Amino acid sequence: MKLTTVFAVAAGLGALAACNNNTPQEQAADNIEANAEATADNLEEAADNTSNEATEDALENKADATREAGEEAADATRTGADADGNSSN
Repeated sequence: MKLTTVFAVAAGLGALAACNNNTPQEQAADNIEANAEATADNLEEAADNTSNEATEDALENKADATREAGEEAADATRTGADADGNSSN
């Protein structure tokens, strides 16, 4: 019974190790997304604090565009990693 448990734990650890995609490209893509999200959040906060409706709309549109650009840049980074063979996903 103990041998079965050892094999089960080893198989589980092996599966977890195989799922780890912390390549430099994946980390860079995650950082791009996080930075874009933080910038967009700041823009939305500024939009909430303005009393001018046109300015609020412009800031919210810029926040949306920032999020989209961040996602596209991160996707491009991930795609580049896949094309290079540097990513295993």
